[in-house]
Amino acid sequence: MNVKDLRKRVPYQIQRDVLDELSVDQVAEKSDFKISTKEKLRDAVRFKSCFLSFVPLLAWLPRYPFRENAIGDLISGISVGIMHLPQGMAYALLAAVPPVFGLYSSFYPILIYFIFGTSKHISVGTYAVMSVMIGSVTERLAPDSDFMIPGNDTNSTTLDIVGRDAERVKIAATVTFLSGIFQLLLGVVRFGFVVTYLSEPLVRAYTTAAAIHVIVSQLKYSFGINPQRYSGPLSLIYTVIEICALLGKTNIGTLVVSIVTILGLVAAKELSALAARKIPVPIPVELITIIVATVVSWQMDLKTEYGVEVVGEIPSGLQAPVAPAVSLLGSMVGDAFALAVVGYGIAISLGRIFALKYAYKVDSNQELIALGLSNSIGGLFNCFAISCSMSRSMVQVSTGGKSQVAGAISAVVILVILLKIGELFEELPKEYILYICVLAAIIYVNLQGMMKQFGDICSLWRTNKVDMVVWVMTMILTVLFNPDLGLAASIAFSILTVVFRTQLPKYSILGQVPGTDIYRPVEDYHQVKEIPGIMIFRSSATLYFANAEMYIDALYEKTGVDVAKLLSHKKKLEAKRLRKEKKAAKKAKKEAKKRAKEAAVKSVVSAFNQGEEPQFSDTDESEEEPELSHAEANGDVNKLSVKEPKDVATVEVGPDPDTTLPRAIILDLSPVNFLDTVGVKTLRNIYKDYGEAGVQVYLCGCQSVVESMEKGDFFSETVTKSILFSSVHDAVLYSQQGNSKEVQYILISHTHTRISEVS
Repeated sequence: MNVKDLRKRVPYQIQRDVLDELSVDQVAEKSDFKISTKEKLRDAVRFKSCFLSFVPLLAWLPRYPFRENAIGDLISGISVGIMHLPQGMAYALLAAVPPVFGLYSSFYPILIYFIFGTSKHISVGTYAVMSVMIGSVTERLAPDSDFMIPGNDTNSTTLDIVGRDAERVKIAATVTFLSGIFQLLLGVVRFGFVVTYLSEPLVRAYTTAAAIHVIVSQLKYSFGINPQRYSGPLSLIYTVIEICALLGKTNIGTLVVSIVTILGLVAAKELSALAARKIPVPIPVELITIIVATVVSWQMDLKTEYGVEVVGEIPSGLQAPVAPAVSLLGSMVGDAFALAVVGYGIAISLGRIFALKYAYKVDSNQELIALGLSNSIGGLFNCFAISCSMSRSMVQVSTGGKSQVAGAISAVVILVILLKIGELFEELPKEYILYICVLAAIIYVNLQGMMKQFGDICSLWRTNKVDMVVWVMTMILTVLFNPDLGLAASIAFSILTVVFRTQLPKYSILGQVPGTDIYRPVEDYHQVKEIPGIMIFRSSATLYFANAEMYIDALYEKTGVDVAKLLSHKKKLEAKRLRKEKKAAKKAKKEAKKRAKEAAVKSVVSAFNQGEEPQFSDTDESEEEPELSHAEANGDVNKLSVKEPKDVATVEVGPDPDTTLPRAIILDLSPVNFLDTVGVKTLRNIYKDYGEAGVQVYLCGCQSVVESMEKGDFFSETVTKSILFSSVHDAVLYSQQGNSKEVQYILISHTHTRISEVS
């Protein structure tokens, strides 16, 4: 017997009184205890816990399992450090700064994250998306046109590369510093939940679109051309058009070497993936490519024979910190905030994936602080903004990395390179021919994983079409508006989809599953039946100002009771009754006056016949007004009559009760997680209007919004918590019993009955 069959045979019995919300509060003894603001602040500023949470290194390093993790972290750190070298130099190209600053960005921020970070497996450092965003800022604020100096000839100009690079480094460091400050501020105010607005489809589509920006930015190096630089919306489109127009000026040598290098890198990576089962350490393909290119440059003397510009001297040692350019801060606030959000979103998304896989917790607010310190301190040392890389993180995990120690070891590898062996890469080609072979080719190959994310469209089409629309729109908006504006537009569109979904929920009439206390939509199940005389209405979304009117319309449609029309018809009937009543009163008055005159004439005639003097009276003054019936005096709208003092016929006006109306309507508010003032007012109007129509309204499943109802003045002397119930079944039993509290809820072996207590 399997577990499923055994579960079906387990009987259970429930017997209790039907409980409304007031009864539940009494039985459960509802507490009014609330933590004061003073106590919250006191708990938040406890020194020891606060300090340990701010510096996680002090919490986990004393308990570091050296024997179990040391070897794996050492191998992983060396492997990742080797990857940092080519990627750091290549991504510096995207940031439009000299390659050595990519090495700085692979050293300082990693050490800071080692101390303050909480993820054990992500590899922070240079990242293509962040680099291209930095590059857009540096090229916008320091274009080549600002550094053209007159040449020896009258009409010639020369680009001041040294001055341009120095200015771009200053801009990159400043915007990185400012983005770190934003991340720190968001972390201090516990704003880590902002990542919830970056859904997985949005992040994946955004990185895919950013990869397209990266590829387009490198095409000029692949073809050996120099297109005009564009900025702002649609700049990518203009750049592609410009490159297509310049294809006739392609440097064939550059193109051939670029293609060969890319194909070689792809083949080498595939072979490395096949050999990964037998070799525990991945083959450093990018590093080998750089070494080969350097040897070729040295042996073939490309600098002399072909005039290929090389990197030249890589300065050994570390640079002293430099204050950011305060005068530039105002022109890069938007860019810095976009960098802060994107870098954090990518890091926390990848960190949570590894945390879920390896069963530990990543503190989202502490990650903001760690990244903020990494960027702000790194900005002082001329680093550019960092995040985490999927490729490096996967290598770190696959080679045995189990803690942040692997990241610290990779930083040590970069430190050794900066201090001792930087001169080995002095002859690395920089621009056009071999620059593309070495650095741009590395970028292209490393982006192939992002380009595979186009497959998300097909999978999302099958699972969730709204997420697919978010993916497609995010990619389109980011491609058209650039990474900074594209991110803001994508988040806005993603939030709008949530709003639209709350405005287009599923409205249902619930019925009972036979023999149970379970209620399901009647249109979704064949055996679910409605309770006679009771309509149970539920919306799949919360109730607030944006969908309150649609909620009422759906309620009228589903229940078949349009209260507005019903009350309007009732007012018309009442007006008609009043007109008939007034007409009947006038007729009765006229008839009484006529009879009084006839009686007076008869009296005069009789007096003359008997020889007596006739008595005259003023009938207009002495005539009595017709008496109103008791029903009219008490405002009874269903049965009214007008009675005349002297055998005047009674007129009764009033419609019979409408037997087509349900006795009660139950609103299932279990999907509602909050109520605003409009939502509370909507519920109050529904209760009032249906009550005037003779239909009782009950609310159930509203435990989470009772406080909002109390604050919104929903309750009054006539409307109390007695109309609130914890479950649909309680409300059904209560309404079926004619609003009597003397009802017991009995459920035995999946069946239920209703019995009345005998007093």
